[in-house]
Amino acid sequence: MFATIGHTFELMKMSWNVLMQDRELILFPIFSGLGVLILAFAGLASGVGESGNLVAFLIMILLAYFITTFFNAALISAALERLRGGDPNVTSGLAHAAKHIHHIFLWSVISAIVGTLFRVLRSNTDNFIVQMIYSMIEGVWEFMTFFVIPVMVSENQGPISSIKRSAGIIRQTWGRQITASFGFFLVYLLAVVAAAIPAILLFLIAPTIGIIVGILLVGFALAVVQTLEGIFKAALYDFAVGEQPEGFDLRTLQTAYQPDYARA
Repeated sequence: MFATIGHTFELMKMSWNVLMQDRELILFPIFSGLGVLILAFAGLASGVGESGNLVAFLIMILLAYFITTFFNAALISAALERLRGGDPNVTSGLAHAAKHIHHIFLWSVISAIVGTLFRVLRSNTDNFIVQMIYSMIEGVWEFMTFFVIPVMVSENQGPISSIKRSAGIIRQTWGRQITASFGFFLVYLLAVVAAAIPAILLFLIAPTIGIIVGILLVGFALAVVQTLEGIFKAALYDFAVGEQPEGFDLRTLQTAYQPDYARA
């Protein structure tokens, strides 16, 4: 566990150094968050949640997935450009993602269907063991599709072939029985806590201002971590396909996945 935590922060440090070269990369998660927020307000204003219109609700979910996926693709596109010695900006990232918008949309449809299916399955059972099985299956899915977006924007492949390519990259680079030696949950948690502390202190003095500042700080903290995670994924993909991503130690990337001796 502690090795995983240490490895995660080491990777985050490398990603941070890359981010400091292109600070505008943080705008992609911010745009994504604002887009989903606007979509949510539009849904509330139109009464989608209250009207019982299932089709409209599903369309809203799909649009949310598409917005998130598009800006994530733009982030990874820009990160790949930087890791390969280029000088990306917001425009170049968005332009590159736009070239693959048809693949991004189809992948958003698949992601929305799979994600919604897992939520429905878990919500319809109180059996802990069954929920664990669903979580394990979802984990395998996330593992197989880890490189889908990098493959789409870098190799111009469709979503189905990108899923196969993603799973193949992981198996060819790290083997079949492996486990991740990184985890971002703690990083997200620490970022939220660090952002919330000053907001809480301000809330004790001026509640309204404290709430506003808290929302802004937490949102910004999450955007930073999402950017670092996107840079890391781009670097790990580059390493897996034989590139040498600038700013990353190859040994550290090699040990991002390790043999799962417990299952071997």
